[in-house]
Amino acid sequence: MPIDAAQALAAEPRTGEIAWDHKDVQLYHLGIGAGRPATDPGELRYTLESRLHVLPSFATVAGNGSPGVIGGLSMPGIDVDLARVLHGGQSIEFHRPVPVRGTATATDRITAVHDKGTAAVLVMRTEVADAGGPLWTSDARIFVRGEGGWGGDRGPSGRLGPPAGEPDRTIERPIREDQALLYRLSGDWNPLHADPDFARRAGFDRPILHGLCTYGMTLKAVVDTLLDGDVARVRGYRARFTGVVFPGETLRIRMWREAGRVRVGVGAVERDDAPVLADTVVEHS
Repeated sequence: MPIDAAQALAAEPRTGEIAWDHKDVQLYHLGIGAGRPATDPGELRYTLESRLHVLPSFATVAGNGSPGVIGGLSMPGIDVDLARVLHGGQSIEFHRPVPVRGTATATDRITAVHDKGTAAVLVMRTEVADAGGPLWTSDARIFVRGEGGWGGDRGPSGRLGPPAGEPDRTIERPIREDQALLYRLSGDWNPLHADPDFARRAGFDRPILHGLCTYGMTLKAVVDTLLDGDVARVRGYRARFTGVVFPGETLRIRMWREAGRVRVGVGAVERDDAPVLADTVVEHS
């Protein structure tokens, strides 16, 4: 079996130094669609270095996205075909606001390997700390098609019931045709998001948008719409990637206010609101 669950779970954590500055932050913000309109004061907070603040989901690419989903596939006990890999979900707990520039230590390890029957799900945890202490802890769920069926634990479903009532806000966000090409410059070089031949080998008729790009676009919409543009209010953020997004489509983002959190549903407008993010929660102060 290409995935040796026991070996992956027993492997020593992998630790390395990461660093970022305002240029990395600005590139990430542009990659998730910030800067439209270019002179809007709310957008300049994401694009102009003299006013810059950091959308917390930047944590997914800080240090050039190291190790990221592809990096997780090089951990001991894991040897899989990249064309069978999808990012299944992401959660992050923020211990402090992400600074505009920083140097930190990132520690990565596989914390779970779940057998879904027709697929395996790897959970890779990354803990990041700087001289001032912990910054964030993230869990990436890596979905590997065709690698299940060995009789292992299926793991938790993590699914939430539907939010109550009509959404408090609904907005739409267009995705540029070149959005994936821009977003991948922040460190996720998976050819699934750029190479048509590779995308076809993976079962798609054309390259798809990074799930983490949709993830970032969604958090920005929540912060700008319901959190008064204050990135420091975000305490945690999680989502399950339930469907693909193609560059050139439009996201419809529905938001429900709850005590201390916002529930979110995201669909692709052009495909009859086909769901692309589910079980999505932004925890806030």
